[in-house]
Amino acid sequence: MSRIIVITSGKGGVGKSTVTANLGTAIAQRGHQVALVDADFGLRNLDLLLGLENRVVYTAIEAIAGECRLEQALVKDKRQPGLVLLPAAQNRSKETVNPAQMRQLVSQLSQNYEYILIDCPAGIEMGFRNAIAPAQEAIVVTTPEVAAVRDADRAVGLLEANNIRIVNLVINRIKPEMVQMNDMMSVEDVLEILAVPLLGIIPDDERVIVASNRGEPLVLDEKLSLPAIAFNNIARRLEGDKVPFLDLMAAHNNLLNRIRRFFRS
Repeated sequence: MSRIIVITSGKGGVGKSTVTANLGTAIAQRGHQVALVDADFGLRNLDLLLGLENRVVYTAIEAIAGECRLEQALVKDKRQPGLVLLPAAQNRSKETVNPAQMRQLVSQLSQNYEYILIDCPAGIEMGFRNAIAPAQEAIVVTTPEVAAVRDADRAVGLLEANNIRIVNLVINRIKPEMVQMNDMMSVEDVLEILAVPLLGIIPDDERVIVASNRGEPLVLDEKLSLPAIAFNNIARRLEGDKVPFLDLMAAHNNLLNRIRRFFRS
């Protein structure tokens, strides 16, 4: 049985597509067949983050309309065997597709892929309904900001109302130094509000932006950064491994101590 997971948030700009690209790549690195579905019709970005934009010929729209076979619309990642992308169309609105068509597409994919990750568009309108329609599980992504957490809470409620009972949380762009100064919500603050199981904590890091701009998922870098380790740990937890969460506060304090020792010497 395939695991069909929608990655959503409610609010835009919290890093859903970045999480989808890196998590999908990390799962594929573990030997699984993974299909990433860009459900953001009209504003696709997943192809850019994966560096596959120049290889898109057909999209999900052509596959739905019967203008091509589903296999023709899938873009294979040459760097990571077992990983494919089903791109969204840039020139169509979210109303072009309906939930029944999304369920049919994903049902076809589930015959050949162990994991199907659906990158959900921002908001809770038609694009959201399309993305969650085929899903069995959800990963809610939020940043530790009041507006993002409130929107994530709304998304959690809608997921549960649509009978998606397995909902996990990824907190993105944590800045330990701001948490320490009480200028940013802590992980505990976010968990208290949302009350869903924590799947991963991803630190804020400029290397995430650099990797995204290059179209190279961070987890492919041989020199694993803290965010890459965090993505790999999320992939392991999805498979049931008991992996401790990164102690970002300790890592931040260790860095400060090293800087202080450097200047003292």
